[in-house]
Amino acid sequence: MAEYNPQSIEAKWQKRWEDARVFESDVDTAKQKYYVLEMLPYPSGTLHMGHMRNYAIGDVVARVKRMRGFNVIHPMGWDAFGLPAENAAIKNQTHPREWTNKNITEFQRTLRRFGFSYDWRREISTCEPEYYRWNQWFFLRMLEKGLAYKKKSRVNWCPKCCTVLANEQVVNGGYCWRHEDTLVEVREIEQWFLKTTAYADQLLDDLKQLEGGWPDRVITMQRNWIGKSQGAKVKFGVADVAGVGPIEVFTTRIDTIYGATALILAPNHPLVAKLLEGSPVRAQSEVTLAKLKKSSVKAEDIATAEKEGFFTGRHATNPFSGEGMPIWVGNFVLMEYGTGAIMAVPAHDERDFEFCRKFGLPVRVVVQPDNVAPLDGATLAEAFVEHQQGKLVNSGAYNGLSPDEAIAKMGGDAEAKGFGKRETIFRLRDWGISRQRYWGTPIPVIYCAKDGLVPVPDQDLPVLLPPNPKLTGEGESPLASTPEFVNTTCPKCGGPARRETDTMDTFVDSSWYFYRYCDPHNATAPFDPAKIAYWFPIDQYIGGITHAILHLLYSRFWCKVMRDLGLVKHDEPIKRLFTQGMVLKGGTAMSKSKGNVVGAYEMADKFGADTGRLYTLFAAPPEKDLEWSEESIEGAWRFLNRVFRLVDKHSEAIRGVSNGKYDAASLNEKEKGLLRKAHQTLRRVTSDFETRWHFNSAIALVMELTNEIYGAEPLEASIRPEVRREVLELLTLMLAPMTPHLSEELWEMLGHADGLWKASWPTHNGDFARDDEVEIPVQVNGKVRGRLKIAAGAKEDAVVEIAQKDSAISPHLNGKRVVKRIYVPDKLLNLVVA
Repeated sequence: MAEYNPQSIEAKWQKRWEDARVFESDVDTAKQKYYVLEMLPYPSGTLHMGHMRNYAIGDVVARVKRMRGFNVIHPMGWDAFGLPAENAAIKNQTHPREWTNKNITEFQRTLRRFGFSYDWRREISTCEPEYYRWNQWFFLRMLEKGLAYKKKSRVNWCPKCCTVLANEQVVNGGYCWRHEDTLVEVREIEQWFLKTTAYADQLLDDLKQLEGGWPDRVITMQRNWIGKSQGAKVKFGVADVAGVGPIEVFTTRIDTIYGATALILAPNHPLVAKLLEGSPVRAQSEVTLAKLKKSSVKAEDIATAEKEGFFTGRHATNPFSGEGMPIWVGNFVLMEYGTGAIMAVPAHDERDFEFCRKFGLPVRVVVQPDNVAPLDGATLAEAFVEHQQGKLVNSGAYNGLSPDEAIAKMGGDAEAKGFGKRETIFRLRDWGISRQRYWGTPIPVIYCAKDGLVPVPDQDLPVLLPPNPKLTGEGESPLASTPEFVNTTCPKCGGPARRETDTMDTFVDSSWYFYRYCDPHNATAPFDPAKIAYWFPIDQYIGGITHAILHLLYSRFWCKVMRDLGLVKHDEPIKRLFTQGMVLKGGTAMSKSKGNVVGAYEMADKFGADTGRLYTLFAAPPEKDLEWSEESIEGAWRFLNRVFRLVDKHSEAIRGVSNGKYDAASLNEKEKGLLRKAHQTLRRVTSDFETRWHFNSAIALVMELTNEIYGAEPLEASIRPEVRREVLELLTLMLAPMTPHLSEELWEMLGHADGLWKASWPTHNGDFARDDEVEIPVQVNGKVRGRLKIAAGAKEDAVVEIAQKDSAISPHLNGKRVVKRIYVPDKLLNLVVA
């Protein structure tokens, strides 16, 4: 008897697939397309089994769809630019390209080792000029349309490195990752932006198109990130500084304006300096202001950050009440949201409450909740933020109104009196794409003393990265310190000019890469719109929940820009999104930094790629986290050995017989039982693949079928060869998407000259697949009173008799007459009694 040797089997079939170009696909309008894609990886280090789960899920989908007759596109590429490559280059004294390409080679070797069915002709790497020239081309189109612009923006700055730091390089509560004794500052420098806010309404409204295809959680996260707020802008006059103000605030709760006990400005609000001129607290305030400007509170940290601030010594006037209120500066107010100033209503806003309690500012209740004891601002333990209930108090003429009524009336009154207007704003900010790094796409702009800002002409693209930069991680951008890159000629006047030395955020690379897959070698355009019209939208996108906001939001934005450029016709690039769970070891996600990874290639060398694929699909539902277990991986290995031995034992006897060529009436009970189990398994596995993605339960069903076949041994004693062949072929075909190498080998052992890749997904036999027993609900007068397990196809009278004797149902029938029976075979029984 032959031994299962996964290493030789897997190498054999991978070569055959490659030689036969099995996974290559091109536009074919006669066939229905299916675009399945896993998020492209960043090639850093080596792949571990935490990565493999994502790719295994996508590969199952791709293989099932091919077997179902779809024209499947399943590509792979590399998100190859980025800071880690630059840091590794500095550390190892090598070029980022060398480090990146070495990792790409290793990644590709591992993915090929696992037999993932990628069309490698479509491979892209975002660090190649053939790709990033189109980043530059898109940037120029956006610049033409006013969607790309430059303005001053706050960045993290290390005074010792003399360079800009990415957020992830700010560690330990605000220190430089390289100089852990150096506090990072916040500075304002000129940065390039893409105007995502121009599409804010569309990005929000088009989420409706994604309902049912994207996880509700992701849609909610995107909706909150876009953050549409309907409210009012209100002007507060400055009471004690002539010629300064008014200060404009945006509020969604104008109904609470009588409860405002202070105005709080962002540290970099343009009026702060004017308010401090001549202020009695100027000297000490400017010291605090400098500290606040150097330490930045991120938008996502506002709720939890320690509230800091100071009183400017100035006061504003509430336009509704005429009351004076102090003007403060606070670190939790962001210039990037609203107007950079808020009215603090501590009784009805949690952040305002925390700030005002800390600094001794009064708390005034202006919305009393219904049906509870009156709230007292002096003793209030937390802010009352519900506006759907309660009535206004301490609010002058608006007392007694509900919050919603007051919002409508007060907004109108503010407009009528000229100190306010109703307005809609968004939390979404424009996308800052400038990076003071080398390893990214150069921004295609030139600065000329005569002509100012000049776009690089299309015919001069790509603007190439200089091959030998000086990378130190300190000082100005590496491009800025490379004269042969910086110094150029103005394309307008021919005079001396300087290139832009910022590079693009790597999210630019990943915002449209899946379009390039459809036409990866096009040298005259980013892609052919006709090919995009066939392949798009992506039918299934697979990746981690960590990308739920930025990557997916930027991709949606990019799609809409391309639509408006006439390149695509759809509004959304991704039809369905699946976010898989993580692979854990020791309770935490696999990570090289934590030392808890299981190397993918090493695992395949030990157990075989099919074993690793099977285990990651079986150990947990794909949307749940999976805890790695060496014992369980060995269990998967043993199962595949059992399947191999089973087919090997019977293959010679059944190789020459025809599948399904038997007289059903002549089948014995053991044959019927085995066929019934095989077709019931097929029906359920098909459902798991097509409707639920319960790969783990599909594998469990195949394992049950395998056990049943073993339980019927010796098969040759009572199971004719034709039946054995049918059952073993169904077993092989059901395993094919998950363990493709072994399944190909089994298919060949069963006598098929053509590869299994040419086989179609089987269809279950309805007579055999019918369940022997079903469970149905039983209603009495329309209310479910119990559930019965009955023989499939049972007659109405028999089911009623069983129901009348059931202990849960019979008490509802005693002493009553059944006047009507409603029976849906195998589905429902409803007894109407009087």
